[in-house]
Amino acid sequence: MAETNKRATVEKAIASGNGILRLEPAWVARDFLPPGRRLGLKESEYAVGERGWISERWLGSTTKADNKISPPDEGLSYLALEGERVTVKEAVEAAGDLVMGAEYAKTHRGLGRLAKIYDFAARIPYHLHQRQEDAALVGHNSKEEAYYFPEDLDVGPHPETFFGVHPSIVERKQYDLLLPYLVEWKNDLILRHSRAYLLVPGEGFHLPAGGLHAPGTALTIELQEDSDVFAFLQAEVAGKIVSKELLYKDVRQADRRRLGERAVLNQVDWELSGDPYFYENRHTSPQPVAGSGQPGGEEHWIYYNTRKFSGKRLVVKPGRKYTSVERGVYNILVWRGSGRYDGHEVAAGDFRRDELLVCHGRATSPLVVENTGRDNLLIIKFFGPDINLEVPMIPRYGNWPGPGK
Repeated sequence: MAETNKRATVEKAIASGNGILRLEPAWVARDFLPPGRRLGLKESEYAVGERGWISERWLGSTTKADNKISPPDEGLSYLALEGERVTVKEAVEAAGDLVMGAEYAKTHRGLGRLAKIYDFAARIPYHLHQRQEDAALVGHNSKEEAYYFPEDLDVGPHPETFFGVHPSIVERKQYDLLLPYLVEWKNDLILRHSRAYLLVPGEGFHLPAGGLHAPGTALTIELQEDSDVFAFLQAEVAGKIVSKELLYKDVRQADRRRLGERAVLNQVDWELSGDPYFYENRHTSPQPVAGSGQPGGEEHWIYYNTRKFSGKRLVVKPGRKYTSVERGVYNILVWRGSGRYDGHEVAAGDFRRDELLVCHGRATSPLVVENTGRDNLLIIKFFGPDINLEVPMIPRYGNWPGPGK
């Protein structure tokens, strides 16, 4: 479809939806871990052959999944249109001013964030996401991220995440303690040098790029920068040895030849990973959105402590209405309940009705969210960079000087 036709298609869809676009789910497979099977698919739909298993759903995504074996559009969300196939990425490229607002589109190339649900039956391997200076070397963006663990779900067999390393490793600059595990690539004992934190439903964590972590098995709704970079530092996962190529996935070939496994250790943010007050500085419990309380419901910040993205949890009471006004474009996931979002029928668990993109013009004007069910209507809103400048920031706790200071 020509760009002019795409713009006309997007413009027509925006007008038809009164500024709101309905989206299709984007399913992503991974081959290194078994799925948790909590995404709502039929049992037969999780296994996808040599691609592995459907373990993630990406939301309002303009990011291509970076898998070795992958369909060309894996990870990209599509607009729910009759007879036409247009991705959200194409919509933003063809009509960014209409989707994001003219002023925002002048200073931002795209939506700049990726929301997803990930669901694994085993802990994700100990890994990092490259910081911008390292990700740029292989043509990608950095990946700062934040997690929210929804309530009312089984948290799986390992509901704890390993974050960082023991502070003494950084205080003494003993970074090479991790090197033998990367060289030998034979087990999961690298985790002995990290700390585990319990994953509590209804809460979350914020993790800048470069931080070492091994996420636990609680189903997680994540918001992050628009990137799929990572480096695995753990060889054995769920009783199997994964390919060592996943250590070097986003490392320049020249750096790999020159430095070997040490190239990845050089990408670690050691000050972040060694923070003895990691929990105090990175744990995120829901925070009330100032002035958001209404008789029909209320909002809480659940993704915050960064300007790179932000997100809210909206709860509307049964039989009640809530008026929403935001500062810019956002997408939503209907997690629990049913109702109407500015007149659009929405329902959790119905893949045709649980995901919307609210364009700038509609987002910044009052719209009504109505709960037509018997239970609370729970909606999660995802925002990109520089939209919610008033997002809460966690006051820095402790006097951790970091490495070499």
